[in-house]
Amino acid sequence: MFYIPENRDPSLKHDPVKAIVAPRPIGWISTLSKKGVANLAPYSFFNAVGGQPPMLMFASEGFKDSAQNAADTGEFVFNYASKNLSEEMNNSSSDAPHSISEFEHYNIEQAPSKIVAPPRVAKANAAMECKVTSVIETNDVEGNLTGAIIIIGQVVGVHINDAVIRDGLFDINLAEPISRLGYMDFGLTSDLHEMLRPEFKE
Repeated sequence: MFYIPENRDPSLKHDPVKAIVAPRPIGWISTLSKKGVANLAPYSFFNAVGGQPPMLMFASEGFKDSAQNAADTGEFVFNYASKNLSEEMNNSSSDAPHSISEFEHYNIEQAPSKIVAPPRVAKANAAMECKVTSVIETNDVEGNLTGAIIIIGQVVGVHINDAVIRDGLFDINLAEPISRLGYMDFGLTSDLHEMLRPEFKE
């Protein structure tokens, strides 16, 4: 099968692109509005984009609350979405009005950040405080704005639950991350195996 996105094969019930690009880490993003309302929402277009210094990005289909708040205030927090918080993460994906805090509405415990103003999810196994470095409105191949907004932030502070550190490593098996798959499916990490990068030999 081959198709171009604007002429999807009619046998495909839904757009498969997000199912093909999977699993994707979930950026559970907390922000503050200019009026001080704490917002919390999950983004499946999320990833790390640099190591030195550490940089994170999330992308929003339009200036939704998280993207707007991050652009307005220059700060956001990434909260680690895990199995034990999957219900809270999913609840926070609702289309709550801008004036409503998902933390308060869904009884999600928050904790203060150390450097940035937005709070973090208290029970998250990790959280990264970020300061915004770039706000990018994406174009298509014809130069038209797509409506997608990319927010890139530099990590300025890292919180880790000591319970998920083992032998000096952040242990994925203990942290139990939940990832976004295709459609409305989510996945858990299991059956890990280590592969060391080989050295090139002539």
